[in-house]
Amino acid sequence: MNDAATPDDGPTIEDYYREDRTFRPSPEFTAQAVLGDPSIYDRAEADPEAFWAEQARDLITWDTDFHTTLEWELPFAKWFVGGTLNVSANCLDRHVAAGRGDKVAIHWEGEPGDTRAITYAELLADVSRFANVLKSLGIGTGDRVCIYLPMIPEAVVAMLACARLGAAHSVVFGGFSPDSLIDRINDAGATVVVTSDAGYRRGKPFLLKPNVDVAVAACPTVRSVVVVDRCHEDVPMEDGRDHWWHNLMAEQSDHCPPVSVDAEQLLFLLYTSGTTARPKGIMHTSGGYLTQVAWTHKVTFDLHADTDVYWCAADIGWVTGHSYIVYGPLANGATTVMYEGTPDTPREELRNGTDPAGWDKDRLWDIIDRYGVTQLYTAPTAIRTFMKWGAEWPERHDLSSLRVLGTVGEPINPEAWMWYHRHIGSERCPIVDTWWQTETGSQMINPLPGLTATKPGSACRPLPGIGAELVDDDGNVVTRGGGYLTLTRPWPSMLRGIWGDPERYRDTYWSRFDGRYFAGDGAKLDEDGYLWVLGRVDDVMNVSGHRISTAEVESALVDHPAVAEAAVVGATDATTGQAIVGYVILRGSYTASEELREEIRQHVSTKLGAIARPKAVILVTDLPKTRSGKIMRRLLRDVVEGRELGDTTTLADATVVEAIREGAATSTED
Repeated sequence: MNDAATPDDGPTIEDYYREDRTFRPSPEFTAQAVLGDPSIYDRAEADPEAFWAEQARDLITWDTDFHTTLEWELPFAKWFVGGTLNVSANCLDRHVAAGRGDKVAIHWEGEPGDTRAITYAELLADVSRFANVLKSLGIGTGDRVCIYLPMIPEAVVAMLACARLGAAHSVVFGGFSPDSLIDRINDAGATVVVTSDAGYRRGKPFLLKPNVDVAVAACPTVRSVVVVDRCHEDVPMEDGRDHWWHNLMAEQSDHCPPVSVDAEQLLFLLYTSGTTARPKGIMHTSGGYLTQVAWTHKVTFDLHADTDVYWCAADIGWVTGHSYIVYGPLANGATTVMYEGTPDTPREELRNGTDPAGWDKDRLWDIIDRYGVTQLYTAPTAIRTFMKWGAEWPERHDLSSLRVLGTVGEPINPEAWMWYHRHIGSERCPIVDTWWQTETGSQMINPLPGLTATKPGSACRPLPGIGAELVDDDGNVVTRGGGYLTLTRPWPSMLRGIWGDPERYRDTYWSRFDGRYFAGDGAKLDEDGYLWVLGRVDDVMNVSGHRISTAEVESALVDHPAVAEAAVVGATDATTGQAIVGYVILRGSYTASEELREEIRQHVSTKLGAIARPKAVILVTDLPKTRSGKIMRRLLRDVVEGRELGDTTTLADATVVEAIREGAATSTED
């Protein structure tokens, strides 16, 4: 172990912001809390493996008990070795067998205002039927199924049906493009795609099936496409390949025995951006993942499953949806809310005219009010948007059912934290600001609502059983000030690798610091030992809580026939955390124009999905490069954020920067 290091050259840049406000849980909250005893931290630290073995046996029903808690051959972990289970049975069958089949598992609300209250017994029947559908299409243990759906119950059904058979699902966010689908289907070797005709977004159907048709034409492994009829849109159906969900379900029994699988059986792949243009298939397995998501869901949100109505307002296409809409809540027998649409789309009968710009912006608060939601888990981007819209919207509704508030996806700024505290929590709800990643599988660093005195904007400290430290460039431990956030030991829900590429897994996560998982985030420790996550330190941008690599966007920009070269940076944005700004050099035969700028932006959206569309495209004649040819993205970020430039002496041509400034001044933003 390297010697501990502390800054000795005066304050670092991370020290200039101070936050001294603290908020302790009320004695009343602590008295009823799932976790109110602080000794759990010391107990877990003394023997992390014993701690996790206890959680696994307490929260999970095992078909065969495990004989070894952890096998660790850095960087590859196996948790709960020898144990067998079925994730679907843990989420459904055991609750029904215990007499809780009539309990609502999912309160679902479609964007137009249609609703379904799905009980555990009903969900089990649907999952069993669809598992039989998948079997009839040749799916068995170890196969991969791609799911490309809006936020409708069928998405949950499809995921759990795969788990029931021991097949792995790869959920692709419904906003992604055909190209993104192609990459993910082909990499996984998926043989079945589950999609819908369309979904509702901002009052209108957005088509999904045509994207699948384009993608599948380039995916030779796909044999079957199952289509949910969500919006009754007229979409093409290819005989022999395409099947309507409702027709297949009508033919199947509602009984399908769950397949008992090894604790390390692949549960799902979820693709995330890397520092190359090629997305990474993050592998999550069954026993360890389910243990940690169940435990963190229970303790982070102070879950009282018999009475709470919990809502994670994410999309199932992201890891947050996997862990805290589907697997965590259902493993715990909770009642969870799912909503299809956007926060600024009222129910149909409440829409003022046909122009969405004039519609009320209180859909989330309306849902909390009507369903009596007790926990709300959402992104800082969303909270900043609600701030921009104004407190008048939540004030229209009774939010007194809320007990715990959560944030996820990116660090939350203190101003947004305080607004959330005052206007949504009425200064009585603990706020759990959670740090974790697609790769970690579940929450890693966050307060516990019955125990932690929180600071606005701080993730506070690692959860019991989690080892985290900051290090400097040389790998020395930092005990005060800024550093790189690393994880020091394996954890149950950790990724097991990158699909088909173990070396990339090793190089990406375990090569920077010896024996440590490097998360790619910077952080600081304040004088009280509170941890503050500062965001990405590499070329992966965080847009509304979603990781997008600069390389991916640059690849899409250069794919446009007018673009000769491109560089992308993530610029600070008050709403989305970071906004994508593209610097583009045109090919000689093209003339700069606003129309071309917009065309290039749209091209990225078509290639990667709307989430990756640059906020601005700045047309330049050259890019700031070092003499070795490396693009200095720092300078590009300084230009777009209006900062004074730092050292430019390493540039091959320092005059380039002034030309870029002029280009930035004349560009328009989305």
